[in-house]
Amino acid sequence: MTTVKTPADEAEARAIQDELRDRVVLDEPGPLPGRGLIAGVDVAYDDERDLVAAAAVVLDAATLEPVGEATAVGHVSFPYVPGLLAFRELPTVLAALDALAVAPDLVVCDGYGLAHPRGFGLACHLGVVTGLPSMGVAKNPFTFSYEEPGARRGDSSALLAPDGAVVGRALRTRDGVKPVYVSVGHRVSLDNACAHALALSPAYRIPETTRRADSLCRRALREAS
Repeated sequence: MTTVKTPADEAEARAIQDELRDRVVLDEPGPLPGRGLIAGVDVAYDDERDLVAAAAVVLDAATLEPVGEATAVGHVSFPYVPGLLAFRELPTVLAALDALAVAPDLVVCDGYGLAHPRGFGLACHLGVVTGLPSMGVAKNPFTFSYEEPGARRGDSSALLAPDGAVVGRALRTRDGVKPVYVSVGHRVSLDNACAHALALSPAYRIPETTRRADSLCRRALREAS
């Protein structure tokens, strides 16, 4: 079972990020889009009960048919701190991934990878601790800037950090619909991450992996006693 240490405070959390950031692999292309098994992970919170539920849903990349799913529910073990959200979500996400009966070739996070204030979002953290290729597809650009991409599906533009570094892409997954924001996590190229995001989004703005994981984690939270 994959486990992560819960830091005692913010300083320790940042130190862990600094240590693990150097292990991110950026020079591998990752699995080919449209092939293999793709997992989506997402979480839902119940603040009144201090619970977090995570879901992992695996789809056949060629057909987008589900081939596996799992959930996990736990207590939130780290406070809300911007830039350190992975420490709240990762333990339960890892538990859901470990419960899968099939092993994914790529994990798609509902959030960020390199497009993160500290350059180490959930997709990076998850990829490093599991060794799996990983990427993030976020619904908003967070603190990053971009020029509006073209209006057609597949159009994209660079997502830029304040220093001008490219940390991802704003990607149009549907004609005339607000883009999503794709960033590399670990062991996948940005070109392939964008190709995966498009292949996983044939009918909706967000990937099918995220849509299904979102529904499943919310259901798990409702059913948690």
